[in-house]
Amino acid sequence: MKRLPMRKIREALRLRADGFSGRRVAQSLSLGRATISDYFRRADVECLGWPLPPDLSDADLEKRLFPHFPGEVRRGVPQPDWAYVHTELRRKGVTLSLLWEEYRGVHPAGYGYSRYCELYTRWEGKLSPVMRQRQPHNR
Repeated sequence: MKRLPMRKIREALRLRADGFSGRRVAQSLSLGRATISDYFRRADVECLGWPLPPDLSDADLEKRLFPHFPGEVRRGVPQPDWAYVHTELRRKGVTLSLLWEEYRGVHPAGYGYSRYCELYTRWEGKLSPVMRQRQPHNR
């Protein structure tokens, strides 16, 4: 799900504090009710009500509402450098298994091999595909 600008999230929290129902907040901001419900649930988990603390920046609000990235384990497992992994895989003789062993050597409590492969595959899937054009051979 694409995140809303923090300005809209602040407005949603303000409208809820003014007594608007989730449905009315969703209509007012032209959003789905499920989206509004998700943001309200996140705010409730963080005990964020209106008015928000005056010193709470948009970046801090985002960190509180979205404490981790999708697919990332909450227990603080160190993330591999996927760009490095991707580059290294292009070298002859380098395998994902070898790179995982290198990763585990540095981070013994890091991801297991299957999870490491799964996360790399997800990361790789987000790269923009490139369509290579071949020049026709002149005969």
